[in-house]
Amino acid sequence: MHFVNARKICKGMELGDIPAERQIVKDTLNIAWPSVLESFFVCLAGVIDTIMVGSLGSYAIAAVGLTTQPKFLGLAIFLSLNVAVSAIVARRKGEGNRESANRVVRMLLWVTLVLTAVISLVFVFFADYIIKLAGSQPDTHESAVAYLQIIMGGSVFSTVSLVLNAAQRGAGNTRIAMVTNVISNAVNVVFNYLLIGGNFGFPALGIRGAAIATVIGTVCACVLSIASVMRKEGFICLRAAKGWIADRASVHSILNVGSSALVEQICLRIGFLLFSMTVARLGTTEFAAHQIGMNMMSMSFSIGDGFSVASVTLIGQSLGRKRPDMAKIYGNVCQKIGLLCALVISTCYFLFGRQIFTLFTTETPILEYGVIIMRILSLMLFLQIEQVVLFGCLRGAGDTRFTALISLISVTFVRPGISWLLCYPLGLGLLGAWLGTFCDQAVRFTMAFIRFRKGKWTQLKL
Repeated sequence: MHFVNARKICKGMELGDIPAERQIVKDTLNIAWPSVLESFFVCLAGVIDTIMVGSLGSYAIAAVGLTTQPKFLGLAIFLSLNVAVSAIVARRKGEGNRESANRVVRMLLWVTLVLTAVISLVFVFFADYIIKLAGSQPDTHESAVAYLQIIMGGSVFSTVSLVLNAAQRGAGNTRIAMVTNVISNAVNVVFNYLLIGGNFGFPALGIRGAAIATVIGTVCACVLSIASVMRKEGFICLRAAKGWIADRASVHSILNVGSSALVEQICLRIGFLLFSMTVARLGTTEFAAHQIGMNMMSMSFSIGDGFSVASVTLIGQSLGRKRPDMAKIYGNVCQKIGLLCALVISTCYFLFGRQIFTLFTTETPILEYGVIIMRILSLMLFLQIEQVVLFGCLRGAGDTRFTALISLISVTFVRPGISWLLCYPLGLGLLGAWLGTFCDQAVRFTMAFIRFRKGKWTQLKL
């Protein structure tokens, strides 16, 4: 039995020269492993953040958790631009058009700087109202406001790094993005230790220290990202292009892909914010347990996200070479490898859920919630990892309108709606919120799987 059955995967499609199965898997892993490690270490840094902040008490975990969705809502437009730049750069790499790719990156870089200035000011000045809207409690409000103001006040370093790393991933340079983020998060963890508890003579700043450490980490990431796009030998080099405005076709593609991705990001963030507000109303203990669970969900997401990045790159480059058959094959291989990873992670979560939660806290009520959350998560992550990879396949082809539609239906309505119904009218509390999350993942997986199988995304132009 073959791991890659090209005729079955590409049924009804014209097949070109198909590389050996081993070569296809090797190409996929070469692109994927740096992205998997990058996503994993980013999530690991978040987990360590939560563990270190957790030493201050459950209120601190909840306070930091309250800022997550507002922060990502503020970054939504930049995340959507990243989808566009990765997809377009990958397509131009496949076409061999270096000049066009670099002009796209140049243009999006100055757009990012202008938008960051505006959004940072809004979040810093209105942080108090934003955190109230997120569902803060009296014991979490002040700390959450301070954390959000510091993070968003220094967001320019993060947004610049995001767009440059997205361009490098599109070109297939996933190792550059990995090294940048691993170093950045290592710096973050070191300064967490120094500033949260006040070690080695540094001031004990608590939650504010965690926020400052995060910003210092993003400064390092920004410097490394800029250095990576100044090398003349690289496909992405800001000095390799003459103008700061992309060609008309690329601008059209940016607007097309970016606007759809923005709608998707806004739908995601509104849905996640509504969901977070639903859980926050249950109380500080429940929200702290939920936040730890979301950290573990992010760890499993990192695996899917790594293969999602690989699928964006491989599919974009394959379509740029006019090889829709290889695009579908690479997408299928990414899904299969992701499924094998899901099996390993699921087993660990199911068997050692309580022990994992003890890394964050020793409070008995939170640990009891943790067992329930990890059992649900051990089943849900199969759907989660697969749908993340499928979304990457569709985004790599530029099919962002469909992914936006799925997000609108599932994340904005299904997850918060079912979670609220199960949490309050049916009285299931935190269990209801996680069952609602399970329903959301099931809907997104089903719709994305059907779309991928039909193969119409291979015919899109960028």
